[in-house]
Amino acid sequence: MKSRTRWYLIGWMLVISAVSYLDRVNISIAGKSMETEFGLTDIQLGWVFSSFVLGYALFQAPGGRLADRVGPRRLIAWATVWWAIFTALTGLAPAGFAGALMLLMVVRFGLGIGESVVYPASNRLVASWIPSNERGLANGLIFAGVGIGAGISPPLITWIMLREGWRASFVLSAGLGLAAGLVWFFLARDKPDNYPWISEAELAYIQKGLPHVQRKRRLSWAAIFSNRTVAALTLSYATFGYSAYIFFTWFFIYLTKVRNLNLKSGSIFGMLPFIAMAIGAPLGGWISDFLLRRTSRKTARCGLAGVAMALAGAFIILGPQVQNIRLASFVLTGGAGALYVSQSIFWVVSSEIGGEAAGSVSGVMNMGNQLAGALTASLSPLIASTLGWNVSFAVAGALCGIGALTWFFVNPDATIGREPQAYGLALSPKDRIASSK
Repeated sequence: MKSRTRWYLIGWMLVISAVSYLDRVNISIAGKSMETEFGLTDIQLGWVFSSFVLGYALFQAPGGRLADRVGPRRLIAWATVWWAIFTALTGLAPAGFAGALMLLMVVRFGLGIGESVVYPASNRLVASWIPSNERGLANGLIFAGVGIGAGISPPLITWIMLREGWRASFVLSAGLGLAAGLVWFFLARDKPDNYPWISEAELAYIQKGLPHVQRKRRLSWAAIFSNRTVAALTLSYATFGYSAYIFFTWFFIYLTKVRNLNLKSGSIFGMLPFIAMAIGAPLGGWISDFLLRRTSRKTARCGLAGVAMALAGAFIILGPQVQNIRLASFVLTGGAGALYVSQSIFWVVSSEIGGEAAGSVSGVMNMGNQLAGALTASLSPLIASTLGWNVSFAVAGALCGIGALTWFFVNPDATIGREPQAYGLALSPKDRIASSK
């Protein structure tokens, strides 16, 4: 009987993912208190948000290359220590300090650097541990951590703030990161063939289902950046990131300052999009794997992602137009959930076209996502201050539509550096017929 070691690792990677998002989203909950204490405006707070995302974005590609070389086990363990330090430093900025804005921007930039390796490293783990026909669900579970971490932030951070103040929330978040990283280091291994507790049956199953990518030398940056599928993925993921970061950075503040919800009500309604993300990510991955067994790879991956992003755009545009705040929150929640149905597919495709360079390829792709997220963090309040928040959300929704169309240009079989080969268990019925001719 096969063991399920691979799913234990994916499960703990979900925990790492959740803690990383708790550590980055907590500032959006504490932001209103920080504005009051340091005399910041929404636009200045947006600069602080963008500083994190900029550090996170710029180190995606180097972080991915490092994941390919060092392996996910050690890299993620080191990263959790790094980001715990910078999370704690966020809460230590002294009251009344004249340079508080610059200090916060530097600290959040450093936090972004530390967290930048998490998802490229997790993609490297998936590329080594998960058969192709299970990768949609595996990535979906990992990215469910995004919704869980971001979702628990409003009630947890609000609860701490009401009792101990906003600074204590950053210290607690840092401690959770250290604990998660310590467990990861003892639990994880880079590859299944050197894992001491895996069964022979599971090892054989994994190895049979992995795509066999053979390259004579390490994949160059030029080959990655010049690949058309990577370019299309990166553009689509940038539109995804712009839309997602409205929820991560401004949604709670939108509810409390624009829709006039109090702190407790805002924390409840602020959870809804992230609950939808936590459901949407594994659901989208499962549906994609299901379709892969019955249709073509293009339909299972690209078709589903395109439809999900188009639906997300419609909800995001419509939500702010609804006058009732409760109904508006549910409509926007639908947008967040639909958006995350496509989430795991980005990472499945990048891992399969990247092979042994999955960390590098996904790092380039995610760099586009995060650069767009940095733009969201600063541009959204600027648009809102001149044209209103409805327009800010409409821009995000329109970009989702562009991202949906971009999936027409993604070739999920265009493995970088070689011609597509058979994927064993991952082949759909149509692919099996074609490969046998």
